[in-house]
Amino acid sequence: MAFTQIEAAGITSTSTVVLQNVTVAGVITATSGFVGNLTGSVTGAVSGNVTGNVTGNVIGNITIGDKFINSAGVGLGQTSTTGRNAGINTVAGTLIYNSSTGTVQFYNGNRWVPTSEGYIEATGGTISDYTEGNIIYRAHIFTSSGTFSVTSASNASTVEYLVVAGGGGSGKSAGAYGTGGGGAGGFRTGSSLPVTSSPGAYTITVGAGGAAADANLLTNNGSPSIFSTITSTGGGGGGAADNNPTNRLGRSGGSGGGTAAQGSQPGGAGNTPPVSPPQGNPGGANAGSFSAGGGGGASVAGSATVGSAGGAGGNGTSSSITGITTHYAGGGGGGATNYPGAGSNAGGAAGSGGAGAGGPSASAPVSAGTNGKTSTGSGAGGAAYFNDSPLSLGAFGGSGIVVVRYAIGGLAATAKATGGLISYAGGKTIHQFLSSGTFTVTNPGLSSVDYLVVAGGGAGGWDVGGGGGAGGFRTNVSGHPLAGSAFPVSTSPGSYTVTVGAGGVATSGVPTPVAADGGPSSFDSITSTGGGGGGNYNGGSGRSGGSGGGGSSYTGSYPGGAGNNPPTSPPQGNPGGAGNGPGGNSGQGGGGGGAGGPGPGGGTGISGFTPGGVGSPISITGTSVTYAAGGRGAGDSWTGLVAGSSGTGDGGDGAGGPVNLGGNGGSGIVIISYPS
Repeated sequence: MAFTQIEAAGITSTSTVVLQNVTVAGVITATSGFVGNLTGSVTGAVSGNVTGNVTGNVIGNITIGDKFINSAGVGLGQTSTTGRNAGINTVAGTLIYNSSTGTVQFYNGNRWVPTSEGYIEATGGTISDYTEGNIIYRAHIFTSSGTFSVTSASNASTVEYLVVAGGGGSGKSAGAYGTGGGGAGGFRTGSSLPVTSSPGAYTITVGAGGAAADANLLTNNGSPSIFSTITSTGGGGGGAADNNPTNRLGRSGGSGGGTAAQGSQPGGAGNTPPVSPPQGNPGGANAGSFSAGGGGGASVAGSATVGSAGGAGGNGTSSSITGITTHYAGGGGGGATNYPGAGSNAGGAAGSGGAGAGGPSASAPVSAGTNGKTSTGSGAGGAAYFNDSPLSLGAFGGSGIVVVRYAIGGLAATAKATGGLISYAGGKTIHQFLSSGTFTVTNPGLSSVDYLVVAGGGAGGWDVGGGGGAGGFRTNVSGHPLAGSAFPVSTSPGSYTVTVGAGGVATSGVPTPVAADGGPSSFDSITSTGGGGGGNYNGGSGRSGGSGGGGSSYTGSYPGGAGNNPPTSPPQGNPGGAGNGPGGNSGQGGGGGGAGGPGPGGGTGISGFTPGGVGSPISITGTSVTYAAGGRGAGDSWTGLVAGSSGTGDGGDGAGGPVNLGGNGGSGIVIISYPS
């Protein structure tokens, strides 16, 4: 049946209807469909397939399944994230309503993108995509300073944030009393902070932990962390045990430091400067002659005790903004007193660190305090007095962290495995492990993966110490100069254990003669050895490891430690440099070895430093990042030492004079990637 340039009140046919500029008012039914153009007004239903153009007004619906078009709007129907991901060969520009997230999304050829208000695309930090309830979030995790760059955003886009400053250091015990615990870095979190793509670049500052007491016995506050208009103040340093009452006081900060024993004085003030809600709490007082206060925490003030036991650090606060629930900003415990003349008060217990990785304090026979955990903003544990030891040193506060997150409409692809922080870049799915866990293959089509396994870096040596050696660096990424062979995986057995090594902890000369090595990292059968600790005054040679620690120079030219120990092919690291000790303390410690080169031999002069061995850059995450650099060797009066950043495997710097500890080594990292 064919119609050409006519008007019809209705059409009914059991065969194909051929239309040429036909105007129809009424019901149109054609069992075998229509071919041609339909113009004008259709007041009834159209049944059958139309090949050609429909123009004019349609009074009623054009319906396909649960999708429809009418004069009032367009209905997209509904599908879930699971149903959406089940589709194959999705055409770029496809539009859906996702009932799982409650958002309209379009496929841009690479991933599903929300069209709703608040749409954001950004770069910076370690990226983690994860599901919380029915919402998929993207978190940008900064454990060192960087830039959060918004490349595209709709009007009124907002983000959630966590900004934690560095924790306060703890004091040295120069008298017969324990020292105060360091206060936690300021803890600030919130939602609905506006961001835009113009200017788009937001500087991220991650505060370092406060150093242990300086030569004047004054402890150091942690450094602030900053994102946009949000600033968290560094934690207050814990008071030093000293006859000068000013030196005993805990310092003010995000959370206040605890006050050292001897006397009756308050702890450092918290929430300084004041913000609402408060960013922290005060430190504990020295409530009696032999007590030392704990540092304040994000949720609880530091405590004080009566007697020779140290007060507990205040508890921190937990957050799941990274996708993994973690405690942050715990206060350091107050140091114990072990004074032979204190009678029944002698032999006090160490003050515990607050939940949130505040450092526990020291008690006999260990006199040095304990560092706060990196990337948590926790305070350092106080030092204990023990048998007139001149080496009752304080410790470093934990470095801070900044996290920015926002909801996204969907993932670039469905991951073929679980474990770690999952992100997508350059057609790859990336699993980053900042702590130990399990990589489990869930898709039988995944047969091999690329990996990067970096161990924890060694700590820097004490007193004209050598730099810590970098953690061992092993990879199979094609084109990298240190690449090994392909690594096969399957769903049988499916689960592969991942271990992430801790950074070595700096120690004083008593009783441990050499700074600690980093811990090993592993992915199944691939193991990288921790970096060797740097040599120091009492044990001058650097230790061997993935990369070797640098040698000390205090009483001679001590050798650096061997790298690539035990041997792997390709080599996982390099040796540390020898110290330069022409006599006395006029030379510098050697640099720690790095994945990209050996540590240089120590330089001359007391105020400078010797560089560490260079690290190795790699783009396994989609962005080039350098891992496993050696720590710097120290001259006698150099005070610029830093700890290795977490997740890098960098070695810690050596310390100058006997007052300060060396820097801790950076924790390691394991990264696994495969085609999405």
